[in-house]
Amino acid sequence: MNNSRVRRPWRVAAAALIAGTVLLSSGCGRDDKSPSWQGAGSSAQPDGGSSDTPSAAPTLSTVAVTSPAGEAKDVVAITEVKYTSDDPENTTVTVTDPKGDEVKGTLDKDAKLWKPEKALAWGTKYTVTVNGTASEGKNGSTTSAFTTMAKPSKLIRVTSFLGDQQKVGVGMPLIIKFSKSIPESYRDDVERRMTVTATPSQEGTWGWISPTEVHYRPKVYWQANSKVFYKVQLAGVPLGSGYYGKSDLTVDLNIGRAFVMTVSNKTKQMTVKENGKVLKTIPVSLGKSSTPSSSGTMVVMDKQRKTVFDTTDTDPVNGYKTPIDFAQRITYSGQFIHAAPWSEGRQGHTNVSHGCVNVSEAMGSWLFSRTLMGDPITVSGTEEKLKDGNGWTDWNISYEQFKKKSYL
Repeated sequence: MNNSRVRRPWRVAAAALIAGTVLLSSGCGRDDKSPSWQGAGSSAQPDGGSSDTPSAAPTLSTVAVTSPAGEAKDVVAITEVKYTSDDPENTTVTVTDPKGDEVKGTLDKDAKLWKPEKALAWGTKYTVTVNGTASEGKNGSTTSAFTTMAKPSKLIRVTSFLGDQQKVGVGMPLIIKFSKSIPESYRDDVERRMTVTATPSQEGTWGWISPTEVHYRPKVYWQANSKVFYKVQLAGVPLGSGYYGKSDLTVDLNIGRAFVMTVSNKTKQMTVKENGKVLKTIPVSLGKSSTPSSSGTMVVMDKQRKTVFDTTDTDPVNGYKTPIDFAQRITYSGQFIHAAPWSEGRQGHTNVSHGCVNVSEAMGSWLFSRTLMGDPITVSGTEEKLKDGNGWTDWNISYEQFKKKSYL
């Protein structure tokens, strides 16, 4: 994985900081370019005469805005304000919009940096006021202004698979998708702008599934009945080749009870636990040798009370079309947990399915009424291993392996 970075223009300060910065004040309409404040020229008198007395030195300042440059145009909407101060601890920074309303942001006094809480409006002029501590002969405040770039035509939309107040299982990954591929050199920026807060606190990480999809999983399954809040702030963020993030999003999520299914090919049984307690042991029939079930950890991706499995399009000779009850998808390739009354006599003894986890009609109904999207199921002992990406396979690798999918 190549994490090499390109140097991005928007990260470079818009103006170089000159040592000993001074702020000059000039009279309206004056066109005298001589450095009179240094005593190099004479000052005009009201009556048009002249005096040998040097003009007064300008007021120096203890603070200065260094980026964006004064009156800068086409500034990115997520710009940060950088400044200098002789007394950082007692310095404040205020950014206001054209109406004079203050823009919400955070101030890092150690780094002398102000960051907006969210992207600024496109094509809008903002005023920065920095107030510090005045000292003898020096002013303690300064103002500057800049204008953000016009709304770009090339925008990337970001979406969340999950919605507010949804309740999911303890194995549910957080899934973020983009409307266009994110270049590798920008993926660390994207991750820094995606934050996850779990209550109680739980360790976790983002991992890229593809150039257009990134998942988040905790180190171990989510704690039962916990709360998860995640935020993606990509509005106005440069994403390469002239593209920018279109918008931000936030999601408040609820984690349900710990409902975990474990299937052994050796015993042909499914063990169902809720919050660590065994609720039921269910006979199953897995995939026969020619169409084996996948061994690995999967999660419930979708639930359908009634559906039809139709494989005749892909296999006109050996395909089949069968009505199915209580279907719960666990892979993209078409493996489900579902009721199979036709194999009830084989369940617990012999594998006869096309790769699915067959259970009885009664047990299919029982499971269906209790599972949530994101409930994990681990199958072991079959002839075939689960392929990475065949479903939400985030739990089929170790946490250390998943962390390697991150660009941070």
